[in-house]
Amino acid sequence: MSKVFIFAGILLAGLCLCTFPAHLSAQNTLERISAVERSDGKGFVVRYHLSELTDSFKVAQPAADLIQMKLYGQDLDTLNFRFPPQTETFQNVEVAKTSNGIGVEIQLGIGHYFRTNVYPDQNRTHLLLALERISFTEMERIVEQSELIAWSTDTGAEDTLLAELDEDDSFLRLRESVNFQVIVLDAGHGGHDVGAIGHGGIYEKDIALDVTLKVGEYIEKYLPDVKVVYTRTDDSYVTRAERGLIATRAKADLFVSIHANSVGNAPTANGTETFFLGLARSQSALDVMKRENSSFDPESGYAPNLTEEELVIYELTNAGNMAISERVASMIEGQFKNRANRRSRGVKQAGLEVLRYAATPAVLIEVGFISNPTEARFLNSEYGQTIMASAIFRAIRDFKLEYDRSLRNNNGSRASNE
Repeated sequence: MSKVFIFAGILLAGLCLCTFPAHLSAQNTLERISAVERSDGKGFVVRYHLSELTDSFKVAQPAADLIQMKLYGQDLDTLNFRFPPQTETFQNVEVAKTSNGIGVEIQLGIGHYFRTNVYPDQNRTHLLLALERISFTEMERIVEQSELIAWSTDTGAEDTLLAELDEDDSFLRLRESVNFQVIVLDAGHGGHDVGAIGHGGIYEKDIALDVTLKVGEYIEKYLPDVKVVYTRTDDSYVTRAERGLIATRAKADLFVSIHANSVGNAPTANGTETFFLGLARSQSALDVMKRENSSFDPESGYAPNLTEEELVIYELTNAGNMAISERVASMIEGQFKNRANRRSRGVKQAGLEVLRYAATPAVLIEVGFISNPTEARFLNSEYGQTIMASAIFRAIRDFKLEYDRSLRNNNGSRASNE
């Protein structure tokens, strides 16, 4: 009789374990990511070390140097995740926690092109990402057919940056402030100056204007005590010097010039950049300076690039504005990377003519590469423009908080050069 009782107890315990496995299993964790070269020498195998197999997954290659992978599972976490070392092939790995899983971005080195294939490890809970080397021509075809995965919006809910604005209680504090009073928003190019011509024939001037007007709308709605001054609100041309002078005459607290990037010989280049005026510290910054300064001005022809001597003098006489400009640029790039889930190429200095005449903190934003087919589609869409404009707005909002706080702490001394 006792044996029957013991057997029944064991059977009951087994049934409980089968009935309630979810309650007894630990949270599924992505512990680390590793990569090894394939034995056939044709590529790599990237291993996603998971404590349990995920519900599902999907992969995207929206740029030649970017592989995105979404792992779906409500219980997925990245607690104590160990990042892999940087190599020539795998230059960076970013991990983003979303409401229904984990997003992983692998940034590849220049010239490393792969076709991807994902499958579960037969003997474990891991996922394997097989990378097979291919030509640049093959890579272009894959990129053309691939859509960017936006971690912030692939949950099926209206969880964009814009949807969160009305619920942010920091606006209550801002509405009581009257310190940060004027912002000048500059939509780059315009009129005969179309700027860069992107994939599908889209114009930089149109992308810049659409994003700029959205940023202005958000400021007017959520920061009603801030006056918004536009350098243009339609397809008109404004000289480079006049754009900065508008900010100076308005005694603006901040000048923001919005543009879109382009590079002819690298159609897979992608990401955002934000500049402040100074000596160019990199070749890419120098390239942007040359392009943005090269548009034809009916009044003065083509703008000469600012000399090193002119920029050194500017840095010596505008140290305060430069420090603030760099801070604003960092806040903007932080929003792009952490909230809008875009690739940030960082904050840079360059001798940009459009910033020269603004006697105030001033930044120039490149919202992405319209020479990249995937990024061009994103920036030319209502959704993409909303994401970028709301990210820029949030950075301006956060800067206003810091600015007003610093004024109170310094007895009202303004940072701009009036």
